[in-house]
Amino acid sequence: MTAAPATDTRPGILMMLGGMTLFTLNDALGKWLVADHPVAMLLAVRSLFGLAVLAPMIWREGVAAVFAVDRLPLHILRVLLMTVDVACFYWAVGYLPLADVMTIYMSAPLIVTALSVLVLRESVGWRRWVAVLVGFLGVVIVLNPTGRFDLWPSLVALLGAFIFSCGVISTRVLRSASSLTLVGNQMVGGLLIGGVTLPWSWEAPGWLGFFLLGLLGVTALAGHAMMNRSLQLSPAAVVVPFQYVSILWAVVLDLAVWGTTPTARMGVGAALIIGSGLYIVYREQRLKRGVASEGVAEVP
Repeated sequence: MTAAPATDTRPGILMMLGGMTLFTLNDALGKWLVADHPVAMLLAVRSLFGLAVLAPMIWREGVAAVFAVDRLPLHILRVLLMTVDVACFYWAVGYLPLADVMTIYMSAPLIVTALSVLVLRESVGWRRWVAVLVGFLGVVIVLNPTGRFDLWPSLVALLGAFIFSCGVISTRVLRSASSLTLVGNQMVGGLLIGGVTLPWSWEAPGWLGFFLLGLLGVTALAGHAMMNRSLQLSPAAVVVPFQYVSILWAVVLDLAVWGTTPTARMGVGAALIIGSGLYIVYREQRLKRGVASEGVAEVP
């Protein structure tokens, strides 16, 4: 009997790469803005700009069609997770260099892989487990590349990484929902949660700050859309390791904007992280080709 065609994971991988590139730009903008504006204000204003961009699409699809969802409690939980994750990141990046916080957040793929097995019942063989662990070793090597260590910001960043991982899993569970619904809910949630504090946190920005706040919303919107689409197209254990590309972008932005020079161990760690991600893709593609061509199972 001929086996069913294997699912091509490359579109999901490309979407994750693009999404994480935009998220890194968003994170750099957030680090720049959080020096002068409260975290809650950033959440509210970026969500407002994101909704402004989404408004024509929501109008075309119909408000009821976009926001009337099944499994409402899970959608609300996902919005809360993703919003708290952003708040943790912006708070931590206000005290630590961007690359430091990004490397702490890169523990998320290991967490997601474990959760994808426990919650989603996705199959992850020992070779990919080893690859993810090697990637995590790379994260440890590049942790605190500037030599600074501030306990509370680091712990908040680690908490944010765990919350982000839970949000990724909830997105995977809700993959039948449209990308517009997922992103629209995220923007509404950020606006409501951040907006509650606006009477106490509002600080009028200048024209440059206003432009950057708007760009913050647009890049966040595009990043969420691409990440959500990635998780709809491919299993979480395959695409999530490509979050590692954020480390490279963070190093470049730290050097270009804040003058933070990467160390030799950053290069070693990045090599391990990127190599492990590439091996996971190679292993996944090899398994898919083997099953499709031979119709037999191979140890993953």
